[in-house]
Amino acid sequence: MELKRDCKYDLLVPTSMGVRITPFNNQPVHTTNLYIMQATSAETNVASVSSYLGLSVKVLTAFVKGSPIARFIKENLRSRNMEFEAKEVEQGGPWGYRHQFNIADTGYGVRGPKVWNDRTGEVGRTLKPEDFDLERIFGKEGVKIVHMSGLIGALSPDTGRFCLEIASIAKKYGTKVSFDLNYRASFWKNREKELREEFTKIASLADILVGNEEDFQLCLGIKGPEPGGKDIKGQIESYKEMIERAKTSFPDVEVFATTLREVLSANHHLWGAIMSVGDKWYVVEPREIFVLDRIGGGDAFVGGMLYGILRGWEEEKWIQFGWACGAYVVTLLTDYAQPLNEEEIWDVWEGRARVKR
Repeated sequence: MELKRDCKYDLLVPTSMGVRITPFNNQPVHTTNLYIMQATSAETNVASVSSYLGLSVKVLTAFVKGSPIARFIKENLRSRNMEFEAKEVEQGGPWGYRHQFNIADTGYGVRGPKVWNDRTGEVGRTLKPEDFDLERIFGKEGVKIVHMSGLIGALSPDTGRFCLEIASIAKKYGTKVSFDLNYRASFWKNREKELREEFTKIASLADILVGNEEDFQLCLGIKGPEPGGKDIKGQIESYKEMIERAKTSFPDVEVFATTLREVLSANHHLWGAIMSVGDKWYVVEPREIFVLDRIGGGDAFVGGMLYGILRGWEEEKWIQFGWACGAYVVTLLTDYAQPLNEEEIWDVWEGRARVKR
């Protein structure tokens, strides 16, 4: 994939930042009084692979002015080597704007994970194209890849317009557009027609299109395998057929990718991936992985794949590094990857789990 040269930023993500609180020691939410809090968003989860491994990352977002939660998020982004540009929004009193909370039960064994979204008054829902000088960012400063997901795209009509405008300006200036569909039923309720049209427009501008079997079917209407099915290894051909249908609908997309996951228990999965680049197929057949917290694994896969593209690696390494980043992040308490170096991720790919001294 040919990337734009002489850019200030390797990767840019528009996002709505919030915090996630997770019970300590994999306990259910209603049984605990001890939580871990972290700054989070799907898009910065993706970007963390690149930012921790030394590439330049920029975040476009919104903050509640004077909020201690906003301060907590800013310090977290700085610690992850991410530059951010944001509009500051007045809270407007106790019933005004705030940063969203995700309350997450990681699950354990036969008890599956559950996530409760608490997003009333979310400041990120106000994001609009007019909030940023996009001509400066893409035309003068330069961006190699912009990544967005269906989560920011579906937050509100304003954020949908924001994402579509970013994709359009990115194409104008030669920036590659990455789009992870990330369907969420609660976001789409009573907005199905509107969001199908919006997502189809963004996907038509994308160079890299990612989604699981549910995403392609429910976001874009492309027939695929039964969501959450068993015998994931036996369904690889049906996933390829789904991507072939997507190629027909979106002929300008250069890279299609989907992850493969079969849940044996909350802590034991089969994890694989499929990627198509032009007429070439790359498949990582599902392998056993052990899971501390599954949230963020799909984002890390995308982050690892984009990192490989940005580094100019051969195509096969994109999916291998992506698979390994996903397998790596589910061993962490954070829902984003914090790799020490590339070697740490390649050790995951090679299955080198022996102690190093």
